[in-house]
Amino acid sequence: MHTVYLIAFMVLIGAVIGGLTNSLAIKMLFRPYKEIRIKSWRVPFTPGLIPKRHDELAIQLGKMVVDYLITAEGLGKKLKSSVFSEGMISWLRVEAQKVLTSNKSAAQLIEENMRINQPKKVMLEKTESFVQKGLSQFLEENRERTLSDLLPETLQQTVDSKLPDITQYILDRGQAYLESPEGKEKVSVMIDRFLIQKGTLGNMISMFLGNERLVDKVQPELLKFLRDQGTYQLLLTLLENELVKWKGKQLKDFENYINQEEVVSFVVHTVHKHVPFFEWIDQPMEEWSGAYSDFVMNNLIPRGVELALTVLSSHLEELLKKFHLEDIVTEQVKTFSVERLEELVLSISKKEFKMITYLGALLGGVIGFIQSLIVLLIG
Repeated sequence: MHTVYLIAFMVLIGAVIGGLTNSLAIKMLFRPYKEIRIKSWRVPFTPGLIPKRHDELAIQLGKMVVDYLITAEGLGKKLKSSVFSEGMISWLRVEAQKVLTSNKSAAQLIEENMRINQPKKVMLEKTESFVQKGLSQFLEENRERTLSDLLPETLQQTVDSKLPDITQYILDRGQAYLESPEGKEKVSVMIDRFLIQKGTLGNMISMFLGNERLVDKVQPELLKFLRDQGTYQLLLTLLENELVKWKGKQLKDFENYINQEEVVSFVVHTVHKHVPFFEWIDQPMEEWSGAYSDFVMNNLIPRGVELALTVLSSHLEELLKKFHLEDIVTEQVKTFSVERLEELVLSISKKEFKMITYLGALLGGVIGFIQSLIVLLIG
């Protein structure tokens, strides 16, 4: 009976010591949270392991997250998966449908979600600023260049090819005007003025021939002149020469004739008038978005998601570097209190820590049993 008590006692003592030792070791991972000092002497094993290595733990966690958990390769596979892309498309379609069928205007939605007051006014101001800056920059950069350098080659060729037609049009319009009663009257007035300027000689001509008879003689000659091939060729040559002169002029030669404010105002007014968005922005979305709903849902969103995921996948490594993810994780872990870290670890591994304690008690009991046998054998 004495032997049984001895074995049981030794086993119990070993189990208690083993369990308490493991439990204490687990506690010492976190506690004490701060070092304990008796005057200038620091009590050994204070603070606990994790509080003592808090900064190192934060750095290592940051490296582990970047090197093994959130990697460009892993994220790339996730982004390229059909499940992820389909999920993104479905989510965007739901959100887009809410916007497209809203009874609020685009201006209201922009004000609510982007915190931009009077978005239409802001857009017009931005357009005006953009046009003003672009025009000023264009004039500054091209002041010394000629029109021939600035105008597109195709436009110059088109103008050149149209000169014969323009020449013929001018002559045709001149003939039509001379043949009209208004044109004949104008010629008569001009003849009368000419004769008056000639004084006595003009009066004598007018007296002998009569103004009407002179008009009747001059008008056919003028028409014959306009119909003559030589006149056509002369006018065409004059227009070609003038066009060459104009092409050779520099932009600065016309700068005094360019009112930048009027040009900018004209462009902005044209954009405001002809770009539909400026009209729609104050209307409820549901009134005008229906015509574009199918395009947005079946074309814009799928292609946009595909393009966005492709671009993200190809630049993931660079983006992760720019995010400084390792530094973010490190800083976040450093801000964790030791109590929070303890709570976090225990919430994950509480069951395992209990098993370690029980295992320590079991091993302690086994060791106590073995010791008791050794004592009995020696005794």
